[in-house]
Amino acid sequence: MMKEGKNKLNEELLAKFLMGECSEEELREVNTWLNESDDNARELFRIEEIYHLGKSGDSTDEKKIEKAEKQLFKRLAQEEAKQFKVRRMHTWMKYAAMFIGIFLVSGLSYHIYQSQSEEQLVAVVARDEVKELMLPDGTKVWLNKHTTLKYPREFSEKERNVYMEGEGYFEVKRNVEKPFIVRSEAMQVRVLGTVFNLKSDKMNRSAVATLIKGEIEVKGNHNEGMIVLAPGQKAELNAVTRRLVVKQVDTGIENWHNNQFVFENADIFTIARTLENSYGVKIILAPDMDATKTYSGTLKKKNTVEEILNLIKSTNAIPIEYKIVGNSVFLSPKK
Repeated sequence: MMKEGKNKLNEELLAKFLMGECSEEELREVNTWLNESDDNARELFRIEEIYHLGKSGDSTDEKKIEKAEKQLFKRLAQEEAKQFKVRRMHTWMKYAAMFIGIFLVSGLSYHIYQSQSEEQLVAVVARDEVKELMLPDGTKVWLNKHTTLKYPREFSEKERNVYMEGEGYFEVKRNVEKPFIVRSEAMQVRVLGTVFNLKSDKMNRSAVATLIKGEIEVKGNHNEGMIVLAPGQKAELNAVTRRLVVKQVDTGIENWHNNQFVFENADIFTIARTLENSYGVKIILAPDMDATKTYSGTLKKKNTVEEILNLIKSTNAIPIEYKIVGNSVFLSPKK
């Protein structure tokens, strides 16, 4: 039996994971363990190869195990460009017939399991980072931290259905014959081909869909209505009050998927609000700040609010001076 510990995973939990029976919370626990160290990831790579041997009914064939190890080394060399040692994991053979598959790429975990109708993939981002992936139809998706996306290995002939918890930025491949539908706990978004952001909060059962380009149809999962958005609009759904509201998108947006700030005719109040949300600071504006001056453009996000303020100063669009005291930023017009 595998012992529990800092770098070990409970055998019962891992067995549930391999059989595709984990809850979302258990799935995150497994993924966190995978990301703790390279050894954990390598251990599961090794298990995968042995499981495939077990499915063929010849798990005791040492030559086949050796062949599996060679295939494993080849795959890991492509991913990491380095060698390592692996342990034999014969005790895991009792789960061989139940295993479907698993692979890891750059911290993004894909869990493959067999449903009654189609083979499903589950992508989980457990680390504090953003990951990009390509769906079977060519759609690009950026997943924010602590996000789970479920999608089929192959889409059906009529629709392209995915399920997401967390936040995702979608660039959907256009296909008028096959609508693309993103479902969440509270809301679903239907498109043919467009660019949009969907943020779903399972705990509070709320969701926000923001349209960047194209057109999307948004509706709640419990008859909260249906709304078609235009670019620059967002639909906010509160699943507790059952209210679906459309608002104009702020002229200052943090594009988390590519680490940029995008401003369009943004005044100093909009810029301050955007930076407060991004850096967790309190910005205090001098009474004589000029609200008529605006800035339009894209700025690369920096590590600190001081660095981004220096970038804004360098544009000369909005002349500012600043002073940082603790968690507070004081902005005043440049004299």
